[in-house]
Amino acid sequence: MQHQQGRKNGNKTSRMQGGSKTNSPPFYSLPFLFSLQKKLNWYYLPLSLFLVIVLVACGGKSPTASKPNPTSSNQGRDSNLTFFGVAFEQFDEVGRPIWKVNAKQANYTKEKQIGQAENPYGELYQDGKVVYQIKAEKADIEQNGKQLFLKGKILATDPVNGIVLQGNELEWRPKEDLLIVRNQLNGTHKQLQAVAQEARVKTREQRMEFTGKVVAVSADPQLQMRTEHLIWQIKENKLISDVPVQIDGYKKKQLTERAKGDAAEVNLKTKIASLNKNARLELLDPPIQVASNSMTWNINRELITTNTPLRVFHRAENMTVTANQGEMKVSQKTVYLTGNVNAIGQRRQSLKSNTLTWYLEKKLLEAVGNVVYRQVDPPLNFTGERAEGNLQTENIVVKGGNSSGRVVTEIIPQEKVRGQ
Repeated sequence: MQHQQGRKNGNKTSRMQGGSKTNSPPFYSLPFLFSLQKKLNWYYLPLSLFLVIVLVACGGKSPTASKPNPTSSNQGRDSNLTFFGVAFEQFDEVGRPIWKVNAKQANYTKEKQIGQAENPYGELYQDGKVVYQIKAEKADIEQNGKQLFLKGKILATDPVNGIVLQGNELEWRPKEDLLIVRNQLNGTHKQLQAVAQEARVKTREQRMEFTGKVVAVSADPQLQMRTEHLIWQIKENKLISDVPVQIDGYKKKQLTERAKGDAAEVNLKTKIASLNKNARLELLDPPIQVASNSMTWNINRELITTNTPLRVFHRAENMTVTANQGEMKVSQKTVYLTGNVNAIGQRRQSLKSNTLTWYLEKKLLEAVGNVVYRQVDPPLNFTGERAEGNLQTENIVVKGGNSSGRVVTEIIPQEKVRGQ
């Protein structure tokens, strides 16, 4: 009679406080359940925690509970049990699911509540919708009604955006709308791949934060970013770093430029990078370094612009040009500088002007407005309205400009030079 009564009661569904739902296992008599409850000390678990145990039939036989190891002591049987067909479910205050995880087999211990589960798989929910699908070969599962923890080789997939996160630990905090994947994190997406120590996902905001030894690689444009903190605004397709960052640009898998700054933002849609605070961009061909407090790098147009004072250094020619603002057309190998321009060569010869166009391949300078050319050996100065030539060879032609303008030449005696 007890067995029959247990079958009848086993088909019912009950709802516990905190929105939990438990499906009672079939073929369990009520005395067996009460005995199991006493042995496992269920009263230690929070009311919002529940465990759905489904006994799966094997080989056409009626489902039965797994038997404890006959070599175990009575104390071992009380503290360590194995269940088949286990389901973990949790619901919010209005009855919507916030996680569902199934496992083919799970071990229960008093100390850990739920131990290692084999082949766990399931879904994480936000506002009643699936935000991530999770699975693993083996994982330790813990839940307390507010948070879900998995430890093992975890695979979490965003079914909407196609993002896949792999790591050895997963933590889901639905109240905070926060998914954490850590410990050897590896994230993949058609647009971006990243490795880091940890990733924090805000599903409602469509925002992901990578922290700790972050290396992110984008497919288009071909960039690699290295930093300690990187924010990925998924919907806007932007990468933002508020700490020092290095960005390497590639063409056909060959490194072509390297940018650095104390902060940066890369828009993967427009393919424009903004560098701030001690911004620097180095080109391999030509060997140029551009430094400024902030600059914009249009990767597709191969254009570097800044509206703040900048310094351009040509490593091969040991020549430096400073100005209030400027731009560089990388494909044309041309630099345009405006405002308080000062070009200095390796022998301290200098050319000052209001504007300057620097043709890197031709090694030609064109200066306009309040031009002052000065060289040390032989010591002389030229002033005028326009100038052009090669500063390195000191072959500069200074012109007066309009009809009323005139070139002024100053020859500096050697004694004066020595006395300076």
